[in-house]
Amino acid sequence: MTTTGIDARLDRIGTDNSYVIIPMDHGITMGAVQGLKDIESTIDGVTSGGADAVLTQKGIAPRVHEHKNGKGYIVHLNGSTTIGPDEDDKRLTGTVEEAVRVGADAVSFHINVGSDHEPEQLSQLSEVTASAERLGMPVLAMAYARGPGVDSEDPEALGHAVRLAEELGADLVKTGYSGDAESFQHVVESTRLPVVIAGGSKGTDRETVEMVRGVMDAGGSGVSMGRSIFQHENPEAITTAVAGVVHHDLSTDDALAKAGLALEA
Repeated sequence: MTTTGIDARLDRIGTDNSYVIIPMDHGITMGAVQGLKDIESTIDGVTSGGADAVLTQKGIAPRVHEHKNGKGYIVHLNGSTTIGPDEDDKRLTGTVEEAVRVGADAVSFHINVGSDHEPEQLSQLSEVTASAERLGMPVLAMAYARGPGVDSEDPEALGHAVRLAEELGADLVKTGYSGDAESFQHVVESTRLPVVIAGGSKGTDRETVEMVRGVMDAGGSGVSMGRSIFQHENPEAITTAVAGVVHHDLSTDDALAKAGLALEA
């Protein structure tokens, strides 16, 4: 159930109900990789380029606020590492109350639907949404189709994941991309929540922007893209291109040209 506080904070992390969110919580997952060592410069670049919000774990909050150019801030509440026993086993790393204390406008939580860890993550997401509603905080559910025998690009599985997020009380849902606009339309239609996509590992500029174009053509509400953005040689430019599609309905070529990026594949 939305409240005045939730609505007001959703406005801080989006623009006219569309979203360009740059998650940079990967330091806990992958370490201080390219784009995250000097996270201050990356935050300044992506928010200058048109990102609506950035996302980190709670401990990075002191490095965020002075560099986000008045844009939104989301605190992620679970995590795992690539060198641990099971990357899909996301464990709680924070609370909604802690996110409030460090100045967040929203919280996010990751659930792997179809994994061995789904039952515990499902219960934890439900607890997070209940706590967040009491405090008027929006919840971004990162609901992936991921587990043994699960096709992470299957639109039926992705549709199940996004519907689960709505059923548990999230306000916004992030999931994987099914590969094309036609199949992704089913995912968008599976929920009344705004649906944004993950970016995954870095592809070419054209591949990134074409994927965003497909999401918007399917009725999606934007992106929550990490490595494709913060590991780019020019995070500000690729953010400008992505925001051009999400917020200004530009074609792939026009978005790349606006950002000063090469038009070739």
